[in-house]
Amino acid sequence: MSKKTLRLILIVEAGVAAAALIFVLAALWNKPLGPILGLPAPATTQEGTSPNLPEAAPVDSALNQTPTPTPSSLLSQIVALIKPPSAAGKPLCSGPSVMTILVVGSDERADDYLYGLADSIRIVRIDFASPKVMVLDIPRDLWVEIPDISDHYGITHGKLNQAYFFGNPGMGYYTGPGEGPGLLARTLKLNFGLNVDHYLAVDMTTFARLIDAMDGIDIYVASKIDLNENQDGANPDYVFEPGVHHLDGQMALKLAMNRYPTIFQRARYQNIVLKAIQDKLLTPAVLPELPSLIAQFTGSVQTDLSPNDINKLLCIGQAMTKDSINMLAFPEKMFSSGDVYDPYRKVNTFILETDFNQIRTYLADFMNGIWP
Repeated sequence: MSKKTLRLILIVEAGVAAAALIFVLAALWNKPLGPILGLPAPATTQEGTSPNLPEAAPVDSALNQTPTPTPSSLLSQIVALIKPPSAAGKPLCSGPSVMTILVVGSDERADDYLYGLADSIRIVRIDFASPKVMVLDIPRDLWVEIPDISDHYGITHGKLNQAYFFGNPGMGYYTGPGEGPGLLARTLKLNFGLNVDHYLAVDMTTFARLIDAMDGIDIYVASKIDLNENQDGANPDYVFEPGVHHLDGQMALKLAMNRYPTIFQRARYQNIVLKAIQDKLLTPAVLPELPSLIAQFTGSVQTDLSPNDINKLLCIGQAMTKDSINMLAFPEKMFSSGDVYDPYRKVNTFILETDFNQIRTYLADFMNGIWP
């Protein structure tokens, strides 16, 4: 065999290998990092629209416009942030018009997501055209119907946070798609007609580590906060006077989990922490480090986002300002305290009572980018 023929064969083989590598990388680029939600298609009316909420936006309406990735585009080395194009009224960053993400703060301290209740439940709506973000807190103590697990001890209802718990693989109660987030998403859909595109669950240990990786956060306290068990100031490190305070991961977690004097206070404390995280992430010093920061923690979270989805979120983050992100909550007057017998725990348990139709109305507005 001549040298020329051998060289030609090697070139062809190299070309085939390169094409195969690109194909594999492209598949990985768009592959969800965890089990997909697999929600049932929205119920439709004769006009073809959802009777309760508008259909969720496509997960990736501009997938074919995304460039083929190079090896450095994989999640371990996420591509550098893309400068959002200035096309007024059109989605930036090759994103969908709107992406909705179910975000769960799990009280599980391990990072395998086999167990754990949903300590915090929020719906994040990202508008890629505006751009803006709306983050809505969903009370975890609502008593709801939980689908697909009735063959386990006859359980048909529970608190909303238990839907995530029963769906986790360690429980063995649920075999549908999406594990804990999947069952929680199905529960939200069944009770409130809510459709989400993706999910992201973060356990307590990962939450604290993430804040430490950012060298902590600075919170602003408008009025005195005492995190001591009896609010007696016994440990001065747990007392925050009005002003700015620097928190490490463990202290930020302690603040976010505190519920004194009411359960609604926890959401307000969480908003303080989330606002501080937002401010830190949008600083010129941290923003360029987001790809490596996300790559560092991807293996410690539970999500069905793909590297492509994450890259779009990183990209749209460049166009965000502090005023582009709104933390929202249902009016407290909508809820009253109650109790109900929990057949799983075999005890009477505290719940929040409210008009579910009113929640559906609020959620319909939220999904349309409106808040009263």
